Amino acid sequence: MRIIVLGAGEVGFHLAKRLSEEKQDVILVEADPQRAEFASQQLDVLTITGNGASLRVLEEAGVRDARMLMAVTSRDEVNLIACMAAKRLGVRYAAARISNPEYYDEGSVFSQEEIGIDLMVNPERECARETFALLRSEIATDVVSFAEGRVQLVGLKVKEGAPVVGRTMVDLARDLADHHYTTVAIVRDGRTEIPRPDSTIEAGDQLYLLSPTVEVDDIAPLAGYEHHPLRRVMIAGGSAEGEYLAEILDRHGVERTILERDRHRCLELAERLPRALILHGDATDLELLEMEGVAGIDGFVAATNNDETNLLSSLLARSAGAYKVVCLVHKFEYLPLVPRVGVSASVSPRMSTVNALLRYVRRGSVLTVAGLTGTEAEAIEYSVNADAPIAGKRLRDVHFPQNAVVGTIIRGEEIILPRGSDRILPGDDVVVFALPEAVPEVEKLFA
Repeated sequence: MRIIVLGAGEVGFHLAKRLSEEKQDVILVEADPQRAEFASQQLDVLTITGNGASLRVLEEAGVRDARMLMAVTSRDEVNLIACMAAKRLGVRYAAARISNPEYYDEGSVFSQEEIGIDLMVNPERECARETFALLRSEIATDVVSFAEGRVQLVGLKVKEGAPVVGRTMVDLARDLADHHYTTVAIVRDGRTEIPRPDSTIEAGDQLYLLSPTVEVDDIAPLAGYEHHPLRRVMIAGGSAEGEYLAEILDRHGVERTILERDRHRCLELAERLPRALILHGDATDLELLEMEGVAGIDGFVAATNNDETNLLSSLLARSAGAYKVVCLVHKFEYLPLVPRVGVSASVSPRMSTVNALLRYVRRGSVLTVAGLTGTEAEAIEYSVNADAPIAGKRLRDVHFPQNAVVGTIIRGEEIILPRGSDRILPGDDVVVFALPEAVPEVEKLFA
């Protein structure tokens, strides 16, 4: 399938990279010559230098033969114009990255429905939702929901002395039969492993587990954590992500404090968030953080528009005694740094955008897809059609890729932790965890 990606910034570059690894025919368009040259050297894609909103450039990219266009530049107007033009030139699906709420709010003359764009993704709101999910879980470095929220993929770091340390997958399956979860990946020293029966868990490992949502809290003691309710959250930075997060916290009755260094922005936030405490101050001022009670606070979110400020304020909050710290990161190369410096979790509006767009690329049998901050792997939820090659077969009889694993089968109201003897039936929803090189083979099984 030919896919045109407009914009070779962080989002476009990462999106083109993932699609290329999955053997899609990708054309990348970038206005900045230096950025376009860098992308052409790093990626196995055709790169064109030019304005993505230009009809001439779109024609050069082969827009009339493309099935999909994804406009992910940093300029909303370019994305909107490019998508509108592409639809009129015959592109079947067009998706745009849009940040300005005037362009996507219900009733807007520029809304998705009004101008005929198939998908609009708002990075800041997607990121705020992910942040709230992380704050609600005391163990999670990543949280992704499947089966309409009934199943969760949880990433967590194993603490020293945790009951699971030194145990193999076989040991845990035998001794923890009452705990309903599947370990789908172990990340150690930056390397992702799909666990085998003899794989052993070590302290400091990053685990990815699939579990019924109602039982996720039962995992915490096994990894060395205690239950900690979410009552008070401090948000460092009055960014769009911080404002959206404060609105979500308000709906759930969580007390929130926002630190913002720009006085004018403080006044805006005070007007928009009347039940939040808005403070004018610097998020990297340790004395201010301590004076405002960061020690022992249930959640601290560094959500300024500067990654370095977010990392520093996260470290300060962690050292001062905040229970859980979430760091907002824009640059993809910074994401691996967050767990290494001891910060609880990270979120990325750009990664949120990539996840939403990858889900849209796959469409059809794919219900949910999520890339994760600590690994190149993806979690994909498939709906099984009657004519899918995997339908009706026992898992032990399926030639499943080595770097992929079936984590959960959802059959109606039943959540099944799969064994080799289980069959995948038409109508099932199946959550698969896979490394990038295994995704094309997995998709063939569910096509």
